[in-house]
Amino acid sequence: MAPSDDALSPLHRPVLVAEVLAHLALGDRTGPLVVDGTVGYGGHAEAMLSAWPRARLLGLDRDLAALTSTRARLEPFRGRARLFHASYADLDEVLAEAGEGRPDAVLLDLGVSSPQLDVAGRGFSFRAADDPADMRFDPSSDGPTAADVVNRWDEAALARWIFEHGGERRARAVARALVAARPVRTVGDVVAAVERVVRRDASGLHPATRTFQALRMAVNDEPTTVGKGLRVALDALAPRGRLAVISFHSGEERAVKAAFLRAREAGRVRVLTTKAVRPTEAEVAGNARASSARLRVAEAVEAEGGSR
Repeated sequence: MAPSDDALSPLHRPVLVAEVLAHLALGDRTGPLVVDGTVGYGGHAEAMLSAWPRARLLGLDRDLAALTSTRARLEPFRGRARLFHASYADLDEVLAEAGEGRPDAVLLDLGVSSPQLDVAGRGFSFRAADDPADMRFDPSSDGPTAADVVNRWDEAALARWIFEHGGERRARAVARALVAARPVRTVGDVVAAVERVVRRDASGLHPATRTFQALRMAVNDEPTTVGKGLRVALDALAPRGRLAVISFHSGEERAVKAAFLRAREAGRVRVLTTKAVRPTEAEVAGNARASSARLRVAEAVEAEGGSR
């Protein structure tokens, strides 16, 4: 069986677990359907199934390795948990395949999961210099890798993307250095190019952190996936169903706020978090990667006649 969170490194534990359980508040519902649209290595899913013994859960993820690990982790809940190799942006199709109706709760934990950052061979970590520059959430797909993005995009497109999606102030210099380093093949190739023009700043971030974030988002088309996924999840909710979204950087945060605002103005949801819920100081002290996490929750409005 996969290890419990108590046996994992603090860096690999799911964030904001108690806050997610409190805001989804399914304890009073009979046989609720829960969707973990980014099930990853199963931390949130295990917590929700444990907290709500009558709940059924559908877990979705694009990462087959994560699903294999999670299947073992959720074995004690067999019969109540089903896993699907799919993107949360395709939730409507998964619900149809599973023969399920509208979910009572949907959780989306955006971005890359902590174990993915540390798994050898995936290219997510700038510390693994010999890894191929891959960064695909689904390595079985035929989509572009980070090396493809660096080697094929023109310098202006690279600079614009790295600035807009990585927040890298020296994006033009980084793009110029990456183009000069072609052909880029490994993580080390990318890191070396970035380090030639970016120095570690007062925040303590590795110089390549923002560039890696931007490349990962390009490889996995994250802005498109997040936008579509939020729309599909909001459309899918049962009356009084709740969508909880954990974001990790400003682009994701803006997308969540905008999607909730549009749905609220259309009279479709109530936004239950006036401000984003942040991790406690104790959680951040135990897991530095939790520091940027933000949780927002919306509830589907029950239309006249008792349905949406």
